[in-house]
Amino acid sequence: MAISQRLELRQSQSLVMTPQLQQAIKLLQLSNIELADYVQQEIEQNPLLDRDDGTQNSTLVDTDTNDLHSAAAAPSENENQQPDSLELSNADTLPDNNQTPLDNDYDNYYDSSPDNQWNDQDTAFSSWGAGGNTRFDDAEYSLENRLRDTITLRDHLREQLQMEVDEPTERLIGVHLIDHVDEAGYMKAPLDEIADQLGCPLDLVASVLKTLQSFDPAGICARDLGECLAIQLAEKNRLDPAIQALLDNLELLAKRDLKALKEVCGVDEEDITDMIAEIRALNPRPAATFDTSDVETVIPEVIIKSDNAGGWRIELNNDALPKVLINNKYHGTVSDLARTKEDKSYISEQLQSANWLIKALHQRATTVLKVATEIVRQQDGFFQKGVQALKPLTLKDIAEVIEMHESTVSRVTSNKYMVTPRGTFEMKYFFTSSISGGDGDAHSSEAVRDRIKNLIDQEDPKKILSDDALVTKLKAEGIDIARRTVAKYREALGIPSSVQRRREKKLSF
Repeated sequence: MAISQRLELRQSQSLVMTPQLQQAIKLLQLSNIELADYVQQEIEQNPLLDRDDGTQNSTLVDTDTNDLHSAAAAPSENENQQPDSLELSNADTLPDNNQTPLDNDYDNYYDSSPDNQWNDQDTAFSSWGAGGNTRFDDAEYSLENRLRDTITLRDHLREQLQMEVDEPTERLIGVHLIDHVDEAGYMKAPLDEIADQLGCPLDLVASVLKTLQSFDPAGICARDLGECLAIQLAEKNRLDPAIQALLDNLELLAKRDLKALKEVCGVDEEDITDMIAEIRALNPRPAATFDTSDVETVIPEVIIKSDNAGGWRIELNNDALPKVLINNKYHGTVSDLARTKEDKSYISEQLQSANWLIKALHQRATTVLKVATEIVRQQDGFFQKGVQALKPLTLKDIAEVIEMHESTVSRVTSNKYMVTPRGTFEMKYFFTSSISGGDGDAHSSEAVRDRIKNLIDQEDPKKILSDDALVTKLKAEGIDIARRTVAKYREALGIPSSVQRRREKKLSF
């Protein structure tokens, strides 16, 4: 067999992930907070991009990829108008299907009435374009009443220390002790170790700790649960020998051994009942009101409202979407000043990058709206009746209807929230697995979970429902479920077993 060289021409198809397509896919999976950070980075890197703050004299340019440079230099028809990347996105400025395969026009208005399933006059743009009414200015969405300045536990205790302790040495010890208080409000560091570190007598450290234990909140700086409860009872003048004996034997209370507790405390059944009720009214975590974590406010991407025709209005939250403009004036200035080939190439690349960012932002908004609309259409029962009417739903169900890939739907629904008349939910919440029913209908696992919780909440204290009893009741309602599945759902809900519930309800006086 002879080995030789020759030229061949072959034609083949392959999927190439262009940087622009990669950018569009990346933006889909970002939450609105992450998206704002990403856009801010792009604005810092691209001199032609500006954020729309109402003062920039910028416009969205024609995004014809055949002549990006000359189109950017075209003057604006109305220099006083301040449109953003969403408001001026239209058929002329959007890329074609080959450029952005994830973007399609879609109707976002869903009417649950049989006579009018879809309203063709209300397009995906009408609910969130220029002059849209999707704002959080209404009182029901006001955040001023929900957010407040927070103070840490350490600052709260130090402030009290400054007012109550004058002696510098004791104040120094107090500051050191406060630094050892954990998130629950307990003093976990041994006092002898603190005394050795500070080089002071142990009695002085104990004395300062006693002062700290008188601070607000009641029970703070206790060394164990018994001491924490004792401090709170002493503040109420209810720390008598009998209840102190109960605090010294909390392990018996945890075991629900009432007989042993009565003997230890020397009281009858009525007294032990009252004492347990008093202890239950106390706070075992005195520092729980001081949140040590940073509060992250959920900003919804989509707002669902009921209309007057029995359907649902699906709108994008414009306030959560970054508004980006291309500064035409600056582009014209730097274009005139550019002399070298490198400078002109750089300006052209930045203009193209800016246009693609604006297109990707619009594509993301349209895709989110499209997925949200289909979720509302398929989960109409949930919005009408509640969680018990939640239907089984998979990513594939949505992807097939809107003609997108499942991975795209997964990216769109991750870390994105919807405000609905029934509360704020992550878009992933509406995707639940299926449980077969005796009547042939499938039931959502989330709906079954909710039904189990309702059955347990309504159970007779004298007749606690076991897992087997729950299975029997659910099968009577047409839900074919195994006992182990009931136990798994019950544990996921944080509900104790029937034996534990029976003990707890016996002690619920």
